[in-house]
Amino acid sequence: MGGRPARVYNAVFVPICHDKHIGFASFPWTRVRFCRMETADDQRWRNLTGGYRIPFDPRPLLAKLEAGHDTDAAWHELWNELHHQGDVGDASYAAVPLLVEIYRKRRIIDWNAYAMVAIIELARTNGRNPEPPQWLKNGYFRAIRELAEIGAAEVLRAEEAETVRAILSVIAVAKDLRTHAKFLVEYSEDELLEIGAQH
Repeated sequence: MGGRPARVYNAVFVPICHDKHIGFASFPWTRVRFCRMETADDQRWRNLTGGYRIPFDPRPLLAKLEAGHDTDAAWHELWNELHHQGDVGDASYAAVPLLVEIYRKRRIIDWNAYAMVAIIELARTNGRNPEPPQWLKNGYFRAIRELAEIGAAEVLRAEEAETVRAILSVIAVAKDLRTHAKFLVEYSEDELLEIGAQH
């Protein structure tokens, strides 16, 4: 399974970072705060790789989401670049804390944030993907836990089935119920019923 598993919703975000090390990335459309690397070398963002195993810097697309410019296209490209046919890279992991912090500030229920985090984390253990780099591990896993806590508060307010399943998937991942998480985020209700009918 590659790219995004279902659909994309519009979202406008304001990214901020908890990390004590703060870097700034300037783009023509906006100015956005980002966690910088341990070495404070912004060049390292350009050396991260995504699902295609080639360098991919997610910051310009995150900046588009923050600015509300071409958000459908930005989400589509993030899905395509951060997860490709089950493959993820360190750019995928690096994007997760930023996405969660962005989402935490906005608190607008959005399928994309939950589904993307769940898909990236599920791909981490599929046997062919790298682990998050050491400098990122704590922030990465903390972000997943934080999104699960947000989801626990939001799930009863979510109205669409795909969004509910994505939220429940992140909660399942955080509780190490990975098989449940996979079925929740990767299969529709009709597909699950079909699977059940075969047994």
